[in-house]
Amino acid sequence: MTAIQILHPNGLPARSQMSSWQGAGGGFGGQLERWKPSLKTLDAALLPQLDLGNARAEDVTRNNAFAANGVQLHVDNIVGHLFRLSYKPRWRRLGISDVDARSFAQDVEAWWTEYAEDPIGCWLDVERKRTATMMVREAVATHTRLGEVMAAVEWLERAGTSMHTAIKMVSPKRVSNPGGRADTATLRHGLEFDRGGAMIAAWVRQSGTGGLGLGNGMSNEWRRIERETRFGRPKFIHVFEPTEDGQSRGANQFLAVLEQSHMLPKLQHTKLQNAIVNAMYAATIESELGTDAALEIIGAGEGGTNNIVNYLMAVNSFHNGSKLSLNGVKIPHLWPGEKLNLQTSGNVDNGFTDLESSILRWMSAGLNVPYEPFARDYRQSTYSSARASMMEGWRYYMGRRKVIASRFASMLFVVAFEEALQRREITLPRKASRGFYEAKAAWCNTEWIGSGRLAIDGLKEVKEAVLRIESGLSTYEKELALLGEDYQETFAQQVREMNERREAGLPPPSWMQAQALAPEQAEPTE
Repeated sequence: MTAIQILHPNGLPARSQMSSWQGAGGGFGGQLERWKPSLKTLDAALLPQLDLGNARAEDVTRNNAFAANGVQLHVDNIVGHLFRLSYKPRWRRLGISDVDARSFAQDVEAWWTEYAEDPIGCWLDVERKRTATMMVREAVATHTRLGEVMAAVEWLERAGTSMHTAIKMVSPKRVSNPGGRADTATLRHGLEFDRGGAMIAAWVRQSGTGGLGLGNGMSNEWRRIERETRFGRPKFIHVFEPTEDGQSRGANQFLAVLEQSHMLPKLQHTKLQNAIVNAMYAATIESELGTDAALEIIGAGEGGTNNIVNYLMAVNSFHNGSKLSLNGVKIPHLWPGEKLNLQTSGNVDNGFTDLESSILRWMSAGLNVPYEPFARDYRQSTYSSARASMMEGWRYYMGRRKVIASRFASMLFVVAFEEALQRREITLPRKASRGFYEAKAAWCNTEWIGSGRLAIDGLKEVKEAVLRIESGLSTYEKELALLGEDYQETFAQQVREMNERREAGLPPPSWMQAQALAPEQAEPTE
């Protein structure tokens, strides 16, 4: 005889149900009984609806001002107006001195600015529309809208530059299975993978000129681009932050807030129409005329429009004949069967502001941006709350800068730097013990300086930075990087300005005078 068990309504033993996590059970009162989502891999959940989700994300960024602002906040805070290279070769691994490494870094940074940031030639871009900074800004915007960044490395011969390396930005919407084929184990939504899950090639749909605005701008031809050459030189760049093993494509950040982003403009339009309708009529007159008589009066009957003219003239004569007034205010005497209804617009807001704010907070949380700059709403913010919000957002921006923007910029730098070495535009230090291909990662180690951190109270921020430096908790390099500046350029500019002031007969800067007039500190005695 088997043991007697008490079963739960779902057919499973009640004891095991009671001892499990509440979130995995039926919930209090059984609210979770019917909530049974499928346990899927990220690709299984994302890829079937990837194109639709990306199309919706692009649609809301075109037509929703707050969504467009969310993308722009990512671009401005992660990249800024100039994505500055801070080249840092690992000199210990390369067998050179720190002095040689810094001298070489200055040459490399000067070459990169000349080639990649040329605003006239734009030689790094195949289309010659973008500088390196503009490419990174576009990459961050694309990653926010579509969840990933893609680009192809081309080799072009062009008059005006000796460099042949050029980058073709590729929209992720162009990468798809050729001919609409179904996904397989080695081909998933336009990307080919090896047995270990590493990408080996991408299928890029080419541009199309047909459709006259009715098509999608893409042809029915696909180009296969390998990830890299057999020598290891990148040919296709794919940057995104995977959140699960085996993930092949990136998920855009709007997927969690698409419903709210889509409905908010409709809510605003409806509220605006309601306010306009309520404000159109100050008063209405209600009549007890029957349906037939009303239709007859307004011209829908057999008499045409003559009846309505006669009716309105009679009503007007009746109203003009009324002379009743009280303290100078006219008192209407209505036509028999009429009622005067005064219309008031009432409270136009009627809780709309709170509802809109709630939706915007949901959207800002989904996009990981601070609410205040996202909604342009600082009404209920104090200094402490605004600074806490900005600092939380800054932490997120720095993560995105390192994982997405800096990685993409570093890959642009690697392919261009390799060619520059081959063309002798840059020469490695003679004392180096390892060549470029022997220590590629050491020679291509880079840091990138983007936009500075927003200072809510500039004086407090400066004092805090000075105290960190003086207490040994930070350096000028780190503090100036928070301002979006390169400390070496700042120091060099300070030296030039001090020399120019001395030659012009001007006093030194105030901070130098304070240091010169400061009393000398006695050396500590043992």
